[in-house]
Amino acid sequence: MTKENWKPGNMLYPVPAVMVSCMRPGEKPNIITIAWTGTVCSDPAMVSISVTPGRYSHDIIAESGEFVVNLVPEKLLTACDWCGVKSGRDFDKFRETGLTPYVSDFMETPAIEESPVNIYCKVRQVLSLGSHDMFIGEVAGVTVDSSLMDSSGKFDLGKAGLTVYSHGEYFGLGEKLGKFGYSVRKKKRK
Repeated sequence: MTKENWKPGNMLYPVPAVMVSCMRPGEKPNIITIAWTGTVCSDPAMVSISVTPGRYSHDIIAESGEFVVNLVPEKLLTACDWCGVKSGRDFDKFRETGLTPYVSDFMETPAIEESPVNIYCKVRQVLSLGSHDMFIGEVAGVTVDSSLMDSSGKFDLGKAGLTVYSHGEYFGLGEKLGKFGYSVRKKKRK
């Protein structure tokens, strides 16, 4: 195998393609497409999103102190992409995409009803890191589409058909390759 040296860059791909909803009190809600998001902590549950300060949603999230991460299945990918290239300064993204605002018991900022999983976050910290500010949000609650529950009541996210983003392209998730710990489980005797 031959390796090439490249300049520093973000090569951690693929990443989830998500739509983040946000809203100032008394104003229309907005949606921003984010690829730089991830889990930060499990106790308390926290996630991060990174937003360029010039984006319309940046100040909304900074001022309101909350946002909702909405996972994106393949059926919402066109809306996700559109929300990433159009500005909420110029468009009502919920109206333009036909998406439905969903207000939960967790906060006034609406989620996207058509999204299979909505993660409601309260901003705990903002880190200015250069080109992007990282909003670290403590998870206030989660709503999930009941169709993702199997007959035994277990959550099956694999049924959602989620998408990922890699270097300007979107991909669907493939088949399940294993389950955590499968490499060390004892094999059953025949």
